[in-house]
Amino acid sequence: MSSSMARDDAVAPERSLRLAVPPVAAMAVVLAGVVIGAVAVGRFGVPLPDVVRILTSRGEGLSAADQNVVLYVRLPRVLLALLVGGGLAIAGAALQAAFRNPLVSPEIIGVSSGASFGGALALLLGLGTTVLVGAAFGFGLVALVLVFAVTITRGITPVLMIVLAGVVTGSFFSALVSLTTYVADPYDQLPTIVFWLLGSVASASYGKVLIAVGPVLAGTLVLLLLRWRVNVLSLGDEEAAALGMRPGRTRWLLLTAVALIVAGAVAVSGVVSWVGLVVPHFARMWVGPDHRVLLPVTFLMGSAYLILIDTLARTVTAGEIPLGVLTALLGAPAFFVVLRRHRNRIWDDA
Repeated sequence: MSSSMARDDAVAPERSLRLAVPPVAAMAVVLAGVVIGAVAVGRFGVPLPDVVRILTSRGEGLSAADQNVVLYVRLPRVLLALLVGGGLAIAGAALQAAFRNPLVSPEIIGVSSGASFGGALALLLGLGTTVLVGAAFGFGLVALVLVFAVTITRGITPVLMIVLAGVVTGSFFSALVSLTTYVADPYDQLPTIVFWLLGSVASASYGKVLIAVGPVLAGTLVLLLLRWRVNVLSLGDEEAAALGMRPGRTRWLLLTAVALIVAGAVAVSGVVSWVGLVVPHFARMWVGPDHRVLLPVTFLMGSAYLILIDTLARTVTAGEIPLGVLTALLGAPAFFVVLRRHRNRIWDDA
């Protein structure tokens, strides 16, 4: 994307809207279909027409069992997967643009590791679900503050310094997570901590959905409002400064929004990896590198992706497979194929 195109698009928001509507609408329809299908599928099957009737408040005459399964068992889980998947995906797309690196994911700034430690510590101390969510969220933000404290300068902070600070911060909190699992009771606390760290939305409830809605949607809204600035930031700091933008301030605003999303997601689902790395590439292959279109499409695609993965996790085997395991098993080979087939094109225009 050239700087002249960026200047032109800055004064043509209606063009941005025209570009975004068709793919966003198409992906929204796909997501709606995935949501309905996921709510219907399970060991206790509910016919699709009945699911639609229940979701549209026209469930009179249907069995109470069907309505309870749809409304109180599967719907909260699907909504939580929607928020977590969409949030992690859009966070990954924004970070890849900000760092101008297609291999960047939300884990790179250390927020996931910080949130993981907060949740593991709460489980170790037996402090309950509410404290677990708060601890995961709080330590995720602490990780971002540490990155900021290490890299803050009077001028423009080099991208490499932010990445290195994120790697160091993530490694530090990963070590604390390892220490937490080492001292945990192997018969009581350790299995709970390990399962939580592997990622899952099995314990979803409307309460957890409400907890996740705030940070995930707030961070997503900030990224969508910054979508043109993300385009400019992906050109490089010099180009961004030439266009009158302060790249350092914009990057930190973007990182704060990402930290909000990731901390909120990890707090309610544990660590779900690969979503923020893989999904943006598939979205970019479909709609191109323009973040005015890419960001909303990535959010919707990430939501549909994680809902599908979670549906597999709870239906493929008698026991439930952790989300983090499935996203890695499916994401790593898919990402390898994408890189192999499109290694010369996937980032040329970003």
